[in-house]
Amino acid sequence: MKLSSRGRGCCVAGSRERGPPPRSPFVHQLRLSPLEKAKIAFMTLTLFPIRLFFAAFMMLLAWPFAFIASMGSDEQELEKPISWWRKIVDVLLKAIMRMMWLAGGFHWINVKGRRALPAEAAILTVAPHSSYFDAIPVTMTFASIVMKAESKDIPVWGTLIKYIRPVFVSRSDQDSRRKTVEEIKRRAQSDGKWPQIMIFPEGTCTNRSCLITFKPGAFIPGVPVQPVVLRYPNKLDTITWTWQGPGALEILWLTLCQFHNSVEIEFLPVYIPSEEERKNPALYASNVRRVMAEALGVSVTDYTFEDCQLALAEGQLRLPSDTCLLEFAKLVRSLGLKPEKLEGDLDKYAERAMKMKKEKIDLKEFSAYLEFPVSPTLECMFALFDENEYGIIDIREFVIALSVVCKPSKTLETIQLAFQLYQSENGTILKEDLAHILKTAMGVSQINVTHLFRAVDEEEKGEITYDDFYRFAELHPRFAEDYLYSDKMGAESGLETSSLPAPNGICTDFSPENTEDKKKPLQKKLN
Repeated sequence: MKLSSRGRGCCVAGSRERGPPPRSPFVHQLRLSPLEKAKIAFMTLTLFPIRLFFAAFMMLLAWPFAFIASMGSDEQELEKPISWWRKIVDVLLKAIMRMMWLAGGFHWINVKGRRALPAEAAILTVAPHSSYFDAIPVTMTFASIVMKAESKDIPVWGTLIKYIRPVFVSRSDQDSRRKTVEEIKRRAQSDGKWPQIMIFPEGTCTNRSCLITFKPGAFIPGVPVQPVVLRYPNKLDTITWTWQGPGALEILWLTLCQFHNSVEIEFLPVYIPSEEERKNPALYASNVRRVMAEALGVSVTDYTFEDCQLALAEGQLRLPSDTCLLEFAKLVRSLGLKPEKLEGDLDKYAERAMKMKKEKIDLKEFSAYLEFPVSPTLECMFALFDENEYGIIDIREFVIALSVVCKPSKTLETIQLAFQLYQSENGTILKEDLAHILKTAMGVSQINVTHLFRAVDEEEKGEITYDDFYRFAELHPRFAEDYLYSDKMGAESGLETSSLPAPNGICTDFSPENTEDKKKPLQKKLN
């Protein structure tokens, strides 16, 4: 499986993307030269502790102001429109927060454009979201943000968060997302009495190489929004905090070790939705994203936070950063299917593939197999598996890829299914079959399985069964790292990752589930 020349040129029908991004938006590789390492070592011993002390001191200094302003007020009092004395506290806190960023090396903050008044745009949509340093525009504007309800219980930070009167989303309340949208609507229609709400519609951090799919939550109210774009034009990117790459503490350390850190905040013109966009939040979100991408000079992609979870699932096969499976998952969703809810249909597709045995099929037969009409999206999916561009594909590869995106953390279940698809009558597969299986399961064009096959084939029979593979995997749970990631492809993907229960970043997602999607098909199937 690979992204063929036809696959590279494909884009989902109806989308406005300019082609896939040059690299995975969820990966950040930071390579330091010997000179940069020497500079960081020097700054660690000299400037870093001073900066860390002053930044922490400024945050602690801000706490009593926020605490006193909130003291004696219950939740209902905090939700009233802002009073004049709180505006004075705002000025003091903004000055303290600015000193905190100054201590962190952000000597000046370049602001472009004019920030709209709350009456002009009640919602500020900020992108790209790439770091916790994206809190800079929050502290400059003291706009409200959407936060998890648990955040207000964090010492010091929780008090500061509570002061800006965020909209809290509760995990324990199943109806919380609907209530969040209603609260945003209420504030947006207050004629500017409430502070603006700042939302990061991507829902997670990326490396700023593109803009991923915007969550529709910020656009459901149907009110005008002001797009705000962020740039960090630094020679060494120590700012970016993605799922795969340097961790939060390492990013903080490296950033504070830079003599100067640049940031640009640009307020774009207010975007007033059309009547069609008011009725269709997804369309509204897509059009605002396009405007912001053009201002940034980057591409857009239909990758989502769910794709990020796929890339970093805790299975024994960790996907490389250039895997085609992210593109495949995107196309599956574009057909109106949700990979996370397709496990029930997976058995049906596997059974059909087994009946086909080793028969390869063309696009028309692929359409009949999926019971979907031929469309640009289906053609793009077909092209992913048409490795030699002969106009035919091995349907078994599709089933394996679908199994991975449906249950990315259940590696052995996918491999067991793949053995059933490829095994001979005596239940064995050859080295070439294992190469096909793992190549497809990882979404790469080439992979060397010689060392792995020899290790599994202890009796040197030249063939293995699933039981052989299972016993080996039980004894060697890190078999992929030991036998597959030792070559160049593995080295590129062998970054330390952290297992996070929720998207990293500032603003939590509050987009409600579209229950109507469960009741009606998104595309008409073939008869």
